[in-house]
Amino acid sequence: MSAVSRAPQRSNSATGVQDTGVRDLHARPPRLRARRRAVVTAGTAAAALLLTACGSGGASDGGGNTNFVTGTDGISTADKGERATAPELSGKTLEGEPLDVADFRGKVVVLNVWGSWCNPCRAEAKYFAKVSEEYADRGVQFVGINTRDSSAGSALAFEKDFGITYPSLYDPTGKLMLRFEKGTLNPQAIPSTLILDRDGGIAARSLTALSEERLLKMLEPVLAEK
Repeated sequence: MSAVSRAPQRSNSATGVQDTGVRDLHARPPRLRARRRAVVTAGTAAAALLLTACGSGGASDGGGNTNFVTGTDGISTADKGERATAPELSGKTLEGEPLDVADFRGKVVVLNVWGSWCNPCRAEAKYFAKVSEEYADRGVQFVGINTRDSSAGSALAFEKDFGITYPSLYDPTGKLMLRFEKGTLNPQAIPSTLILDRDGGIAARSLTALSEERLLKMLEPVLAEK
């Protein structure tokens, strides 16, 4: 006698189709399917961001109706009056303190996306530490966005090694980077550096590690604006 017993077949009188009693084991309730799709979508977005991590740059994203141009030096700029406003960038710092970039309106903000695991980030860190101190009394505020570090401890050790004293938002999953609109001067790689003007507009962007000279080339024209 077979070890597998089958449920008796039943006929659906309305359709004439026999019900074998066997259920599709792969079928999922609608709510479970929707939840699975949401997880896959979020994972895909995170994976796309990870693919650009610690690279030499991302897509130029220029031309068309983007209202910015990219020079041969890799620095993209947008004219005053044609700049996208930076999204809300707030959260906890590496030290666990609340920080909102919008609180620095009225200053020029240098926004650097970095990770302690990223070699190009290590290469540029000393220049950011130096320029942030030299321009601190000139209406310039440096802010970091630390990402892909599984713990704040390694990021804090990085800052100590390179003498970085300005705050960094702790964003291990990259959620803050995903807030930027496509087609704007958004951060597409790690490292990325953005210059925000005094009104919070995104004035310049680099998707590669910066020397002191290139960092100042991004910063000083925006600082000189009235």
